[in-house]
Amino acid sequence: MGRRRVQPFSAEVWKLAARQHGVVTRRQLLALGMSRDAVLGRIDAGRLHIVARGVYAVGRPDLSRQGGWLAAVLSCGPEAVLSHGSAAALWGVTVRIDATIDVTVPPHVRRRRPGIVLHRRKIEPGERKETHGVPVTTVHRTLLDLAQTLGPRHLEAAINEADKLDLTDPDRLRATLGDYAGRPGVAALRTVLDRQTFALTDSELERRFLPLARRAGLSLPATGRRLNGFKVDFYWPDLGLVVETDGLRYHRTPTQQARDRLRDQAHSAAGLVPLRFTHAQVCFEPEHVRTTLAAVAKRLAADGRR
Repeated sequence: MGRRRVQPFSAEVWKLAARQHGVVTRRQLLALGMSRDAVLGRIDAGRLHIVARGVYAVGRPDLSRQGGWLAAVLSCGPEAVLSHGSAAALWGVTVRIDATIDVTVPPHVRRRRPGIVLHRRKIEPGERKETHGVPVTTVHRTLLDLAQTLGPRHLEAAINEADKLDLTDPDRLRATLGDYAGRPGVAALRTVLDRQTFALTDSELERRFLPLARRAGLSLPATGRRLNGFKVDFYWPDLGLVVETDGLRYHRTPTQQARDRLRDQAHSAAGLVPLRFTHAQVCFEPEHVRTTLAAVAKRLAADGRR
């Protein structure tokens, strides 16, 4: 007996797959009128490819990263959401590279899925969103979850990235902490967001620099401000001091170095004091950076700039 002919997918199935990054569930196929035998027939024919229990890739077995995330969420039930590091990556906030996928499910869900890290916690309706077609924890809930596993430096970097992407800002994030009173991660977020110590920065190097400035006795600087036609890393208006941190200076091109000299000259012509530290100095000679900052700040204060 010859192999049974398998009917092509309906237009509704293709539309569903297109919306869901090439992924569908058995429940969705049955809801569209496909019988269980028809589903099995398409699996045998290589038109459906099993990704997880009850979840299939349509047409081709290869999925995009977003398709893989959605497949993981769909395999964990209708109340599941992408969360933690995977949610951060979906929002565009890079905190780690890991092959596993984080999914949060309600406490009563006891299933296990290979390659998926399940977090059993209650997700309130206001803590879930859908972005790029994937159910995911909100940015604020994602940062709260990250605060339970990341150290202060990496958590600060995640907050900065979220701000740069206009997903939130420190004030909005601080305002939500009251809603999470007593929850794990709140204390860590409050510490990082302390108004006396937190500043928005663009790089890991800049985040390493800020504690050195505090140890040198300087106040919290303005960051990312445009002065004299240039965006500066750190600016102390009361001192007239501008500080730039150069990432891996030996990789910088002659054109970039010439532009650095022009910006330093523009600041000097405007009556400001430009100061520049290299990657190696900030990372490996922190005491030199601290003492230099302290000496310059003391001199500027004595000159009556305060």
